[in-house]
Amino acid sequence: MNSPDSFSRESHNMDLSSFDDDFAAAEAPSLDEVPDGKYQVRIDSVRLDRSQRGDPMIKWDLMVISGVLAGRHIFKNSVITPAALPFVKGDLTTLGLVLDKFSDLSERLEELLDVTLEVTKRTRGDYTNVYFNRRFQIAQGDAPPAAPEGTPF
Repeated sequence: MNSPDSFSRESHNMDLSSFDDDFAAAEAPSLDEVPDGKYQVRIDSVRLDRSQRGDPMIKWDLMVISGVLAGRHIFKNSVITPAALPFVKGDLTTLGLVLDKFSDLSERLEELLDVTLEVTKRTRGDYTNVYFNRRFQIAQGDAPPAAPEGTPF
């Protein structure tokens, strides 16, 4: 194990001056939540997990792909319960994923990666909901479709 002194000596010998200009110009990323509104996003990752209560859920990481918030992330958790299944099925249908059996979902999640869609983020009190409005295609080399008037992107 290295002693604190050896770590300090090694740290003092590293030349970081080549990063000085980039560091001065860099802006620290905002950790604030993306504000409520409509966004064009790409599914960056999707996986099955469990909620704190132990229910299965789908964890969505959606990356904003247009406007001033491009590159920011919106997260959505879809808890899977009998009461929530119609909403989960609606989301999957909106994304174009039709399942013969719901148990096939884990083997087909990869098909959802890089899907582009419009979402609405809405906060009421302590709860945030993200709704999948519609899927859209972006042709190779094209920019995302223009945002409707009055949206934050």
